[in-house]
Amino acid sequence: MESVPLLALRPPTLAAASPAVYDPCVPTTTRMQRRSAAIREQIVDAAEAILAAEGETGLTMEAVSSQADVAVQTVYNRVGGRSALLVAVAERAMEQNRAYLESAVKAPGQTAMERIETIAFAYAHVAESRPEQFRLITDPPGEPEALRPIEALIENQLSALSTLIAEGIEDGSIRPTFDPDTTAKTLWAMATGVCMMRIRGDRLQVSSDGLPLLVETARALLQGGMLGSPGD
Repeated sequence: MESVPLLALRPPTLAAASPAVYDPCVPTTTRMQRRSAAIREQIVDAAEAILAAEGETGLTMEAVSSQADVAVQTVYNRVGGRSALLVAVAERAMEQNRAYLESAVKAPGQTAMERIETIAFAYAHVAESRPEQFRLITDPPGEPEALRPIEALIENQLSALSTLIAEGIEDGSIRPTFDPDTTAKTLWAMATGVCMMRIRGDRLQVSSDGLPLLVETARALLQGGMLGSPGD
């Protein structure tokens, strides 16, 4: 099986959002609110950059304050403490994956199994493009304030995947002997294990070119299994 560059395996680009239409019933944001939101994004950008460069141990309030060029109190006011920063960074990665998941769920002309494959490649792309954020999702920090929100994000995606599996049972692309909830957790665990091979810090780490090969192999195992016939 030939390795394929990961970028070539990206799911289809999401449709562009429709232009905003003025609605007098929807309150508009004030200049102060927009400024506050921009500062928050600036702080989360800083936390993301520190995680990418130094990992979780480098994420301190002082480091984020310096990177974002704001006062430490501003970090607390706009985002919160260290746990809140970790959650904010994880939410960004989950949001990217959620967007692909929702796009796949609504994709016309595809079986549920084909849409699940699209999600798997999107999940691999998150691991490749945002490794530290992916690590937060798959191996959350042992801080209760950060752990609970990240768990909730994962549970929401597992629920959407379970719904998609149920649709696959209905359209015949997935065998009816599988329980949707259990299957969703199993697929998520398998995909996480495969993608974690890309962000390991030892000799077992696979290259950027090697990750698509692992994903393709996992897909082939899901579709055809490992059992062969005598004489094969």
